[in-house]
Amino acid sequence: MPYFDAASSAPLHPVARQALLAALDEGWADPARLYREGRRARLLLDAAREAAAEAVGCRPDELTFTPSGTRAVHSGISGALAGRRRVGRHLVFSAVEHSSVLHSAAAHEAQGGSVSEVAVDRSGAVSAQAYAEVLREDTSLACLQSANHEVGTEQPVAEVAELCRAAGVPLLVDAAQSLGWGPVPGGWSLLAASAHKWGGPSGVGLLAVRKGVRFTVQGPADEREAGRAAGFENLPAIVAAAASLRAVRAEAAAESVRLRALVDRIRARVPQLVPDVEVVGDPVRRLPHLVTFSCLYVDGETLLHELDRAEFSVSSGSSCTSSTLAPSHVLRAMGVLSEGNVRVSLPTGTAGEEVERFLDVLPRVVAEVRERLGAPVSAPPSPAVTASLVVDALGKRCPIPVIELAKVIGEVPLGGTVTVLSDDEAARLDIPAWCAMREQEYVGEEPADRGSAYVVRRLT
Repeated sequence: MPYFDAASSAPLHPVARQALLAALDEGWADPARLYREGRRARLLLDAAREAAAEAVGCRPDELTFTPSGTRAVHSGISGALAGRRRVGRHLVFSAVEHSSVLHSAAAHEAQGGSVSEVAVDRSGAVSAQAYAEVLREDTSLACLQSANHEVGTEQPVAEVAELCRAAGVPLLVDAAQSLGWGPVPGGWSLLAASAHKWGGPSGVGLLAVRKGVRFTVQGPADEREAGRAAGFENLPAIVAAAASLRAVRAEAAAESVRLRALVDRIRARVPQLVPDVEVVGDPVRRLPHLVTFSCLYVDGETLLHELDRAEFSVSSGSSCTSSTLAPSHVLRAMGVLSEGNVRVSLPTGTAGEEVERFLDVLPRVVAEVRERLGAPVSAPPSPAVTASLVVDALGKRCPIPVIELAKVIGEVPLGGTVTVLSDDEAARLDIPAWCAMREQEYVGEEPADRGSAYVVRRLT
């Protein structure tokens, strides 16, 4: 069964498995003790730190192992904000950061701090100039992911880092998705990553803090990991994480070329095979193994279940796959279609035959889901005389409001309007995206007794 969700968690690399088993035998003792078994464990921990630091591009004494990548982000942000409290309490981050950054930002704001969110373009990328415009005298920290976890778009880390350096503001880079593919461009002050993203074991994160960065650990002090990560080190997992990072880096140059060609095949052929599809993310400046596309008139949860039945494991940013019924904050920030969203992230070793089979299965699955939902399958009927229509989609979840809109748009004349009443959060994103894809005019959102009224003018 092809597993196409490496962006969530990559399969355990063979080198990680070997290192983990060996370290279970040799690294079970306390590395803080001076007896023989402790010294042996300390040697393993030091070697793992040196290997990881080499991959990150920092000194070994600048790198801390944490219990997860999320903990690394939380600790990095809280420690940097506390260390620079005298400068100010202003935090800057992009609109498409991982939820761990957004949660830290919300906690900071709840405690009286101020935040600035930097918008992205339709490809999911920020501009360095946008970061420069929000940096202030009281800015204590800026955050920027190296590459987006949902659409794969790479960010201009080097340019933003240079602007932050000129302003005297440290930059924290979330490198969870990119570190296995190569070093992050220099200039960053703090860096966080997670081992299970590159094929290491879960439960190991990395936090690098450059010398000279003011950093104050939050929470009770602990003698482990220079006081930055409390608790006994999971030494076997740490050894496996460092060993696998070195191994995937050695394979990255050749494997990235091979996987990029497979992803290019998906990017090109999905719009040819499936009508009404939007492929999102930067087509060039992106991770080599990841592609995301959204299908009109498709329930994302049903689509994922049907692909799973067809033996393909993929992910989604659609609101229907979320317990909150809210669309992905990344897709929302980009202003792209969220319904029927599919994220394909290929693990190392993916065969071309598996991708071909996915491309064979996908059109049938999408067509079946659309038919089940009663989605339109042909061009809208010729215009009638009704100048405006109101569609009541209250209480209906994505993609039903857009499907109902598509069914009736042909019933109004050119220049006529359709007003969609909806209380589904996804409609706020999906209706404008549908208009852009179908060359109709999105007039705007108006208040309604329940939910909102979305007005669309027919142009074609």
